[in-house]
Amino acid sequence: MSLFGSMTTAISGLTAQARALGHVSDNLANSQTIGFKRVDTNFTDLLSTSGPTLHAPGSVLARPDFTHTVQGTVEQTENPLGLAIGGQGFFSVAQSRGSTNGLPIFDERQFFTRSGDFRLDRDGFMVNGANYFLQGWPVDQQTGVPDRTVLEPIRIAQQVFNPVATSTAQIAANLPALQPVAAGATPASFSTQVQVYDSLGKRFPLTLGFAQDPGGAANTWRLSITPTPVGGAVNVPVVFGPNGTIQSFNGVAGVADSPVDFTFTMDFGQGNQPITLNLGRFGVAQGLTQYSGTDFALRNVAQNGVPPGSYSGLSVRENGDVAVNYDNGQSRVVFRVPIVAFSDADKLQRLDGQAFMRTIESGEARVSDVSSNGVGKLVVGALERSNVDIAGEFTKLIVAQRAYTANTRVVTTSDEMLQETINMRR
Repeated sequence: MSLFGSMTTAISGLTAQARALGHVSDNLANSQTIGFKRVDTNFTDLLSTSGPTLHAPGSVLARPDFTHTVQGTVEQTENPLGLAIGGQGFFSVAQSRGSTNGLPIFDERQFFTRSGDFRLDRDGFMVNGANYFLQGWPVDQQTGVPDRTVLEPIRIAQQVFNPVATSTAQIAANLPALQPVAAGATPASFSTQVQVYDSLGKRFPLTLGFAQDPGGAANTWRLSITPTPVGGAVNVPVVFGPNGTIQSFNGVAGVADSPVDFTFTMDFGQGNQPITLNLGRFGVAQGLTQYSGTDFALRNVAQNGVPPGSYSGLSVRENGDVAVNYDNGQSRVVFRVPIVAFSDADKLQRLDGQAFMRTIESGEARVSDVSSNGVGKLVVGALERSNVDIAGEFTKLIVAQRAYTANTRVVTTSDEMLQETINMRR
């Protein structure tokens, strides 16, 4: 190998170590960047001639060795919309390329990121610190099922929650097993209230009364409802069997384990409003029962009416559901966040803002539900920090510096030897 070859090889070493130093510099500069993935250096030897009797080294190349699949530290954050992925996968995000009528126009290309420092912008979109828009599956408000054929930027409309009129109510309580009413005695009676709502969200108290059968029939109570329903007063007999469960209702013996329902109609000023009251099940210790005791024991009373509500916040659940919360205690799931995986994520193309694009080498994007098909789980209220280890980077820095210095010595020595060769003519 000639002296010029030695110098050329050493110069390639200088270039390679300079690139390695650049990777270290980039890593250290982004050691606190959310979702950043460090770049290691892979040195590759290039040969010009190599055989049993002659080896002439050519040069060395420094290529980036990406660590897109190496997990960074997941830390809790005060941001409730902060998201981190524990395991493999990326968030699907979109990028704005302008606006029209005050709303962003999105690039048709798909982008991906691990940077989950999301927040709501002024238009209600969930964006991260690099201004990438989180994408999700829209959820059908009737069925609650996400549409997995559509992936779009998540936008939250801060609308009111419309009131829901009460259509069903249920009660679970125990009536004491008392002796039948003696002649001339006053029947025992108990009552409880359930708050129901009309179509405008107005609340009305509905009183459910239970009184012993005045005819003296054993294990028989009569149900009354106040205010009086449409069609007249309610006075329905409820008969309990020897096992303390409902045996017959309104004179009809029901099939075992079938529901005990009573439908009546109320008018709170907005027209007729049918309400179905569930008292439990025939022959099953569920809902209304009659066991020993001296007083009425209420276990539960519920109804499905809802008053109007205003937007009070946004939350993301561990399964990826994005739910809008209202001040009436209700919530509505509007989107579901999926996780995207690739066959070889280290072959993704890196972009500004800790984002990536798919390449042929990375394979197709597989969009999946959280914690399914090999993708990671979602950590809510957390962020994934950079996977840069500062101590390790300083070690690489020292090695690169020493290797660079050593290559300069080769260049210097080759220069001196060339000078000595030229001086041979003197």
